[in-house]
Amino acid sequence: MVWECAIPPQEVLTVTNDRQMYELEYPSPSVDSANPKGPALVVAMRGYADAGHAVESAADHLKAALESRTVATFSNDELIDYRSRRPTVTLAHSEITDIADLQLDMRVLRDANGKSFLLLSGPEPDLRWEAFSNAVADLVERFNVEKTICLYAAPMGAPHTRPLVVSAHGNDSDLVGSMYTFDGMVSIPGSASILIERELHGRGRNVAGYTAHVPHYVAASPYPHATFQLLQSVQDSTGLKFPLGSLEGDMRRVTQQLAEQTTNSDEIAHVVQALEEHYDQEMEEYRSRHPQAMMPGEAQMPSGEEISEAFENYLTAIEDRDRTREEQRSLPHDEATDQRLRDHFFIDPAQPEIDDAAERSRDDDNGTGDDTDRGENRSGD
Repeated sequence: MVWECAIPPQEVLTVTNDRQMYELEYPSPSVDSANPKGPALVVAMRGYADAGHAVESAADHLKAALESRTVATFSNDELIDYRSRRPTVTLAHSEITDIADLQLDMRVLRDANGKSFLLLSGPEPDLRWEAFSNAVADLVERFNVEKTICLYAAPMGAPHTRPLVVSAHGNDSDLVGSMYTFDGMVSIPGSASILIERELHGRGRNVAGYTAHVPHYVAASPYPHATFQLLQSVQDSTGLKFPLGSLEGDMRRVTQQLAEQTTNSDEIAHVVQALEEHYDQEMEEYRSRHPQAMMPGEAQMPSGEEISEAFENYLTAIEDRDRTREEQRSLPHDEATDQRLRDHFFIDPAQPEIDDAAERSRDDDNGTGDDTDRGENRSGD
């Protein structure tokens, strides 16, 4: 039996294309970046791979701490299964006052130094993963994204008393660098972010994934250590600067709570000790296989480019300081003004190394000053 289509093929294509995956904001905010190669994109969608709520917390922290503007909004009707992900509805005084936001969008943010980057956040889509990953890849090309980093968090047999591991995978050596990587083969459940990685890799775009190894016994609770380490890893590989002070305070509080619980239970302490022994052995073996790798808890070493830039800034600062001093020496000498400055800044005139005006005054008294300057001062008086 041959099935006949009532709609011509070209009309079918038209109907399919009308199902818009996303809507661009109008007027569109600027997505310019200090990097001529284009901005970075951070993908932090909340889904199953979010132990310790680390990925969701990372996105929420960035949106709360930094200036942001929406660039593209994805269609919930195309991507969300409301029966499996029912939004929370709030009723007050017999009226609906609020419905939980399930919005999935892409935003442009400015880091602490004013540098632009993109953030894709919200619920992981339930439907149309292939079309969604293609749409995200189209936006990556539209905004000329230089590098994309997808964030994950997985429950692992790791103790909370050791530095948290963030493992990396990807097709760009600059993004993976000397981070912790898996040597063998591993099979994991798929996700929408993984499909985005595959699509970007197929288009020749730089992409990587960072996974925080969250202790399995705290995976169901917020674990700020994982959020902090994910964002720190993004900073190290992109040069972005995030305000992380509030996360450090949360880390100290959670660390204290875990320490108290461990101390009060011999059973928990025994389990943690066994995990510590396994962790230490695994890290020692990894170090022997990768002597140049940056181990968890070790500081990120600056690159040659960063060292060169810092040295140039240092030389520029010295030149600016010397130029300022020369300009100050060329000003007419006014003892009354010098005295007011000393009184204001509590400068001791007995310390000539911090008082250029006093030093020049002594040179003038000893006859070593410039005659022209002294003549101008007398005429000014």
